[in-house]
Amino acid sequence: MRVAVLHGGISAERAVSLASGAQVVRALAALGHHVVPVDVGPDLRALLAALDPAPDVVFNALHGRFGEDGTIQGVLDWLGIPYTHSGVRASALAMDKPAAKAVFAAAGLAVPAGRVIALAELAAADPLPAPYVVKPLNEGSSVGVAIVRAGDNRRRRIAAEWRFGAQAIVEEYIPGRELTVGVLGTRALTVTEIIAREEFYDYDAKYAPGGSRHVLPARVHAAIGARAREMALAAHRALGCRGVTRADFRYDDTEGEPGRLVLLEVNTQPGLTPTSLLPEQAAHLGIGFPELCAWMLEQAACRG
Repeated sequence: MRVAVLHGGISAERAVSLASGAQVVRALAALGHHVVPVDVGPDLRALLAALDPAPDVVFNALHGRFGEDGTIQGVLDWLGIPYTHSGVRASALAMDKPAAKAVFAAAGLAVPAGRVIALAELAAADPLPAPYVVKPLNEGSSVGVAIVRAGDNRRRRIAAEWRFGAQAIVEEYIPGRELTVGVLGTRALTVTEIIAREEFYDYDAKYAPGGSRHVLPARVHAAIGARAREMALAAHRALGCRGVTRADFRYDDTEGEPGRLVLLEVNTQPGLTPTSLLPEQAAHLGIGFPELCAWMLEQAACRG
């Protein structure tokens, strides 16, 4: 099979995507596929040329804006080329944090309290009681995420240095633990607890060697483990995802277990790097990385 692997891209997550793509290229080549790596840049015409003649399937290893927000998915639908991961609608919804939260809430899933604000409002005063979290509306890999605590005087600096548009989403800060659950189609995998080296699970904690420690299966109350898997699968279905996703949670057990489990977001293009969580969960359940990539190829589809 001739497989084009799209990686790189033009988002803030380009370096992550290059690492994901390199792993995927090696795995697919080892499986005997004719692999065509495509480093996606800002020139759409160059990408279209790289996809002519059309491959049998595209393995989408892009992350962030234009790669996982429905944009490249629409291009591939137009070309009639099957591709891995979710389609246009699910990708766009998941990447738009306020829209995704509305979908999750409508499905009865617990989400953090919060709202969308203009950056001028953040510069002027605290939009929520501290501590609270400030996030871009449509970035991944914790790019731009900041926690504002009482008395830390970071609010004005965050607003002044903001480079993610004129708005942000602010949410209550939920104490406790960071959990994540991968989903393969109709199957929730397991629950991982992420213990970050620094304040929270930011970009460096996700991808720098030693940036975080993963405990799997997470040592949580059995009811919470079951509920996290149920919520991950429910969120995957509510968005209309296909293939693989990964749901991120905060678990407040500060007053004992079982505590409060809150869904933060769903990643429709989970990282496939050496430190990424989804391949680690799959391996824990006996699914090797080449087998995982082969499964994703089998789920490839398009609207063409």
